[in-house]
Amino acid sequence: MIAYLIGLIIVGLIVGALARLIVPGPDPIGLGMTILIGIGGSFIAGILVRALHGTNEAGFILSVLCAAGLVYATRRSRGPGVGTPVVRPVTVRRRYRRW
Repeated sequence: MIAYLIGLIIVGLIVGALARLIVPGPDPIGLGMTILIGIGGSFIAGILVRALHGTNEAGFILSVLCAAGLVYATRRSRGPGVGTPVVRPVTVRRRYRRW
C-alpha cells in the first residue's frame, strides 16, 4: 500500500511537471499542488478513456493533456488570465493653480 502511494506521488509529480511545461506563463502553484494536478489529470484521463473506449488504460499523453487543462484552469482562477500582462493603474498628476 505504501509503495502504491509513493508511486502515485511520483507519477503525479512527473505528469504535473510536464503539464506545467506545456502551459506557458508564470506558475502560481507549488510542488504539492503540482503533484495533485498530476494525479487529478491522470484520474480525469482514466475516466475519459473508460467512458469512451470501455477499457481501463489511460495513456500517459492523455494524462499530461488533462493535467495541462487543470493547470490552465488553476491559472485562470487565480489571476487575470493566461498571457494577460498585469497592468497597474496609472496615476494622473494634476496641477492645481493656487489663487
